[in-house]
Amino acid sequence: MLEIKNVYKKFRNNILFEDVNLKFKKGEVIHLYGLNGSGKSTLFKMIADIMEPDRGEIVIEKGKRIGAVIENPGFIENETILYNLKYLYSLLNNYDEEAENKIKKLCEDFNLDLYSKEKIKNYSVGMRQKTSIIQAIMENQDIILLDEPTRGLDQEAVKLFFEIIKKYSDKNDKVIMIASHDLMDKLDYSRKLIIKDHKIYEDKDKKK
Repeated sequence: MLEIKNVYKKFRNNILFEDVNLKFKKGEVIHLYGLNGSGKSTLFKMIADIMEPDRGEIVIEKGKRIGAVIENPGFIENETILYNLKYLYSLLNNYDEEAENKIKKLCEDFNLDLYSKEKIKNYSVGMRQKTSIIQAIMENQDIILLDEPTRGLDQEAVKLFFEIIKKYSDKNDKVIMIASHDLMDKLDYSRKLIIKDHKIYEDKDKKK
């Protein structure tokens, strides 16, 4: 579903990745571990086609869609959560009553009010993070990239997050990649990848 071929990426004078080769197939839940500044967000940006590798290529199976939470997600700040999620959903989909009910349920799960009149610019860090997670999964995307997804979430929301990841992973039709500098012991992952010395290594001892 997703392949990284001989990727090399340099940022200013700092080499982040050098000849990285990886393959991902549907049904995998991957924990990408690396220290701050190791390149986790950069890798996600390259996969999401926000940034290009200096050399090599990212190959994604035709027709597969990506949902992503990368660094500080951008929203239309002076609009509501409904406006933002409806706008994003409508870019590639028909927004109908079924879609709204699905999004409403996700919001309720995260204790967010889809019909709140509050502008996104007034949301707390945790509320913004919840909104960004919703937009990354609301279209049933095939490849889901979550960069530090539990940042700013309270314990209840973190628990719900892991439940949602399990629900999506049980379908065995997606690639779910979660990047974190924490160990995330509660994540039931199939592969753990470690960024170190410009490479990405697989920790085979940590497979479930």
